[in-house]
Amino acid sequence: MIKKILEKITSADDEQKIVLLDPSALGGGTPEPDLRIIGMFCDVHEEKVAEIIHAMLYLNEMNKLQKDPEKKKPIEFYLSTYGGSADDMFALYDIMRTIRQTSEIHTLGLGKVMSAGVLLLAGGTKGKRRIAKNCRVMIHSVAAGNAGALHDLTNELEAIQDLQDMYTCCLAAETNMTEGDIKEMLNRNVNVYLSATEAVQLGIADIIV
Repeated sequence: MIKKILEKITSADDEQKIVLLDPSALGGGTPEPDLRIIGMFCDVHEEKVAEIIHAMLYLNEMNKLQKDPEKKKPIEFYLSTYGGSADDMFALYDIMRTIRQTSEIHTLGLGKVMSAGVLLLAGGTKGKRRIAKNCRVMIHSVAAGNAGALHDLTNELEAIQDLQDMYTCCLAAETNMTEGDIKEMLNRNVNVYLSATEAVQLGIADIIV
């Protein structure tokens, strides 16, 4: 099954591919170590999120089949992203929250973790969220993308505010920040850049690597 997933993913024309590694499924002897890595090195968008959800659910099911807790393996999720769709971010985040009940998700931020990527980094298993020392983190308010008649704009603004409130609530639940702290940050209406050290201090990540 995992070979089929690999074939589907790696045969795509899109160069920004999800990476799913399970060396033990690829033959050629017993690999060391046994890695199960999902990588997202692109924007957060529907197609890529669907692939990542598919891979995470599969690896979680593999863990659920293990009767010996010692044989259950964490899901490694590496990400480097400028951000993307808030709706797709929430779709992946909610799946991660569900999976965390049965499998550890070890996140690793590399290069840049911005916008929608911040909640995904923070959404890993607490204590297992890593960030590279040269990784940049950026948080900003939810952006609007549509225009139209006045009533359309009013509805759009209400929807954006709802999204921002959801984001604030979720990020507060995963970090050391309160909802008030996050709202103050977002209300600056600028991109707020954080170093790896600051990200750890705020509870977005746990360990600098």
